[in-house]
Amino acid sequence: MSMDLPVVVGVDGSEPGLRAVDWAADEAALRGLPLRLVYASLWERYEGEALAEDLDKPSEQVRAEDIVAAAARRASLRRADVRISTEVLPEEPEYVLVRESRNAALLVTGTRGRGGLADALLGSVSLTVAGHAHCPMVVVRGDQDDRARPGGHGRVVVGVGDTPAAPETMRFAFEEARRRGAVLEVVRAWRCPAHETTDHPLLAGEPARLHEQQAVDALEAALKEAPDDVVVRRRTVEGHARTVLVGASRDADLLILGARRRPRHFGLQLGRVAHGVLHHSDCPVAVVPEPV
Repeated sequence: MSMDLPVVVGVDGSEPGLRAVDWAADEAALRGLPLRLVYASLWERYEGEALAEDLDKPSEQVRAEDIVAAAARRASLRRADVRISTEVLPEEPEYVLVRESRNAALLVTGTRGRGGLADALLGSVSLTVAGHAHCPMVVVRGDQDDRARPGGHGRVVVGVGDTPAAPETMRFAFEEARRRGAVLEVVRAWRCPAHETTDHPLLAGEPARLHEQQAVDALEAALKEAPDDVVVRRRTVEGHARTVLVGASRDADLLILGARRRPRHFGLQLGRVAHGVLHHSDCPVAVVPEPV
């Protein structure tokens, strides 16, 4: 049954990865689900422990078992009530995590791993998996105080885009706000195209009012099945969607976006808005897959 599916977190020994473990442990506790820690790397297959001595590196750098065991201990100390399992796989992490997402309630990763560039905003693994995961995925961004638990900032944000409101995304948003006892802030960015503006002072506001009203209508459509036990705050903001959503991520516990999935399409499936938000958000970002 779906309620038995675990929260899966990618583990690699990095600081962002350990913060993802913390967040995933909290989320598993909130959902009453088991936590599955997965380490995947070709390093184990091709290099092995013997090479660690040749390179004069600590064994922790090449021994996945140690990394996973340390992460499991950390998760257990943080959430003793969560059942934890681990897996070490000598495969490319992108493929493993996408495969794991087929049998997960939620997939969690950090922003970048040990091999990421210091100035990279989001690692290639998280970006690739976010575009192809079969279940909702959270990329843990923000400072170390971010936690998937009640009593945080008290705000969960969901973005409503140009296409009709995605039901899976909204259901996920309602549930996450309910679990945290948080206000759900539903945000729709809007812009008035330049070709619709006019220099006449008496007419200048009309195009803007039209687009703002369309944004209001989009929010109402998205919220037509909102449950009574979730407090909802509606926001329409003029500006680029990416800029508006990144701004909304400040002092939020979670920012939620929908991502359309094209069947049998293997290229990058994230749009420009989701791509930009994943790189710049100040809080964890959930990407919810929606079929086209």
